[in-house]
Amino acid sequence: MENIRQKVRKLEQFSDHIIGCRVMVEAPHRHKHQGALYNVRIDLTVAGGELVVKREPHEDIYVAIRDAFDAAKRQLLSFARKRRGEVKHHGTVQPQPLQEEHAPLAKVSKIDHEEGFGFLETEQGEEIYFTRQELMDADMNDLEIGVRVRYALAQGVHQPQAAAVTLS
Repeated sequence: MENIRQKVRKLEQFSDHIIGCRVMVEAPHRHKHQGALYNVRIDLTVAGGELVVKREPHEDIYVAIRDAFDAAKRQLLSFARKRRGEVKHHGTVQPQPLQEEHAPLAKVSKIDHEEGFGFLETEQGEEIYFTRQELMDADMNDLEIGVRVRYALAQGVHQPQAAAVTLS
């Protein structure tokens, strides 16, 4: 459906980190007093995570698609804000960029350019995992062992990991 393709292209304007997008539209059953209710589910694979949007069913397929893509846009923008280190306060977004003077320092201790990940060694001697998606102002190929960086700490799947990594 061309309408869905256009909406996917529009989502790509909000983030260049979209790796994949899967859209499912289904009409599960008919109600006795209503027509078909359409369910729309959008699975977005983005650098650093996955976003899933599932909206309440709606009789009008175009409204169901519109609502789902509006929700996907909101989730995508929220995900991008979190990656940049911005924090939402009481309904308004207050940018909280990585403060150079407050961000912890570390140095690249291990790096796998081909696989796109590495480890930072903190000033306390701890190792922290990072991926190419967390690099804010550099390309993975620009990094070498010993390069000093600043980072924000985020909770990874199994342990803390570096986020918003910038060259020092």
